[in-house]
Amino acid sequence: MVPGNLDQSGIIRRITSNDPDEMMPPKGGRLNATEVGKLKAWVAAGAEFEQHWAYLPLSPGELPRVNDEQWVRNPIDRFILSRLEKEGIKPSPRAERHILIKRLSYDLTGLPPTPAEVDAFAKDDSPDAYAALLKRLLASKHFGERWGRHWLDNARFADSDGYEKDAPRPDAWHYRTWVLNAVNDDMPMDQFTIEQLAGDLLPGATPGQRLATAFHRQTLTNTEGGTDQEEFRNAAVFDRTETTGTIWLGLTMNCARCHTHKYDAIPQPR
Repeated sequence: MVPGNLDQSGIIRRITSNDPDEMMPPKGGRLNATEVGKLKAWVAAGAEFEQHWAYLPLSPGELPRVNDEQWVRNPIDRFILSRLEKEGIKPSPRAERHILIKRLSYDLTGLPPTPAEVDAFAKDDSPDAYAALLKRLLASKHFGERWGRHWLDNARFADSDGYEKDAPRPDAWHYRTWVLNAVNDDMPMDQFTIEQLAGDLLPGATPGQRLATAFHRQTLTNTEGGTDQEEFRNAAVFDRTETTGTIWLGLTMNCARCHTHKYDAIPQPR
């Protein structure tokens, strides 16, 4: 469309055309006169529309009000309790200590606590017992194993090529180890991002920073006979771009392979 110009707006031409190669919609009922009039008036007025909600800046909302203020320990509790009160459901009683350590251990390390650890926590009535347990579990190497796997899934990590041959990748584990160590070392997210996207371009890049860019190499590899290598080089570029967009922008870009997105701010390159 050309805002303010009906004659040059393809959308108006197509919804009013009787040419079977031009008319929209191509099949089914046509827009009635009222609907056409609304579109014409909108285009003539400048075709203004609100930005998609996903691209609007975040703004703090109002915290829900609750009846049982004593139950609330943090702002998240307000959202939970507000819904429970709306549904007429009472909150569950506070978990016993042997249950609490199991929940925390599974959440942070993916592993159960030992019987001795359960017994020690259950008997520890010091005010900082829970905080000490948290620190111990966060310091465990298993924390990186538990939470690093979520990143590896998003980065499409695999120990083999995929496709028909699915040949092994004997050195793939180096990238996996880098991710687990980064999580355990509490690497800041900005550095975690920079090293994976462009670690090899950093001044005086270390071997670890170069290794981090293996993020880009986690694509499927087709070694089947008769494969067009240029085709799959391009497929790898698409995959890398789309994965980067999905992870860091929270936005799928696959549609832009073929056309400009209707609602997302991703035009197809011309």
